[in-house]
Amino acid sequence: MLPGRRPLPPGMAADVSAHATTIVAITCADGVLMGGDRRATMGNLIAQRDIEKVFAADAYSLVGMAGTAGFGLEMMRLFQVELEHYEKIESSMLSLEAKANRLASMVRNNLGAAMQGLAVVPLFAGFDTDAKSVDKAGRIFSFDVAGGVYEERGYDSIGSGSLFAKSSLKKRYRPGVTTDEAVRIAIEALYDAADDDTATGGPDLLRGIFPVIMTATVEGTRRYTDEEIKNVAEQIIAERAENPGA
Repeated sequence: MLPGRRPLPPGMAADVSAHATTIVAITCADGVLMGGDRRATMGNLIAQRDIEKVFAADAYSLVGMAGTAGFGLEMMRLFQVELEHYEKIESSMLSLEAKANRLASMVRNNLGAAMQGLAVVPLFAGFDTDAKSVDKAGRIFSFDVAGGVYEERGYDSIGSGSLFAKSSLKKRYRPGVTTDEAVRIAIEALYDAADDDTATGGPDLLRGIFPVIMTATVEGTRRYTDEEIKNVAEQIIAERAENPGA
């Protein structure tokens, strides 16, 4: 009954499920940060305005997903359960590389569905408890649909708006940014992605819908509240209102 063993009917099926879009990740001085927009699309329609795509995989790692929302959410939940199960059985946690490799095998198991248009691509980041120093503990891993896993340096983004988000990160990121600075950088990157990608949703002040922002540090994972994100988003929007074309 695992996802990789379930047969699918022949033909393309890309339009049968909502698709999640842009995720960003940034390493910072005391760990790593991950953020995701809240929009899911189905073709040219907005399927959901407040979907959540970023989760705590365990106490020290974060995972986000882009692609087919149904398969992606299932994969994230199964990944969380597997990490928890291993920790209970072995009384220890997998290393960060081992977690990334396990997630890669789950992506590989979905290759058949990906070839029919139901691809899921995750982004994995965490605080490496085996790192020699705190400033080197934040690590980011990206994947391809065939299960390849690649460690990224500094920052990365996935999803339909990733081209614009990575361009924004490239201009604003610098090694050793504080967590507060990384929060603003991530929200600005998602705002830039939403400005040019219709599948990515920006901060919605009217409905009170804001990006999900989470961090993984030596103290564990933390999700920022909507009120905290709202304050940063309002500052960004007010500054850009002075120069709308920028």
